Amino acid sequence: MGEGHDDHGGHHPQAISGVALRVKALESLLLEKGLIASDAIERVVERYEKDIGPLNGAKVVARAWTDPAYRSRLLSDATAAIEELGFGGMQGEHMLVLENTVRTHNVVCCTLCSCYPWPVLGLPPAWYKAPAYRSRIVREPRKVLSEFGLNLSEKIEVRVWDSSAELRYMVLPLRPAHTESMSEQELAALVTRDALIGVGLALDPKR
Repeated sequence: MGEGHDDHGGHHPQAISGVALRVKALESLLLEKGLIASDAIERVVERYEKDIGPLNGAKVVARAWTDPAYRSRLLSDATAAIEELGFGGMQGEHMLVLENTVRTHNVVCCTLCSCYPWPVLGLPPAWYKAPAYRSRIVREPRKVLSEFGLNLSEKIEVRVWDSSAELRYMVLPLRPAHTESMSEQELAALVTRDALIGVGLALDPKR
């Protein structure tokens, strides 16, 4: 079990905020007036979950892969290094980046609610918030990862990190082989949301 697993302290799920209530009320009004379709809302949410949000984290990773000095700053003070690229603010005030190696694989969860680094990962996917993931990834991480299609060698140590309101995590995945000639922008395209959470790997450019 990685560090931070019991780091929640007195942190408990909170009631829906005033902002969230206003958003839901506005959504209901728009649907009622026929000004927007429910599937359109779902498509927007999905884009922020899978594409728009995680692009920020992908840019952070690509910079770390290509700039050793930046990588060092990212691992020593993730919050400040991420802010260098213009990403930060609410839900990302206190960040720690976990580096995957050939011997260690990191995966992130939030066992008590769904703490998530919005500035670099966008909106949390539904499965991240689901009780099944939050409980099982701690008890049987290799089995859960295999269900995501990630089968790791028994020689690789799996570390599970438990996010909290005080500290949120992002994974720095291993850089894929055969990417030495790729630009920073091309490298960012290989970094998926799942790789940033740790339930996947960066994409293989040859596939």
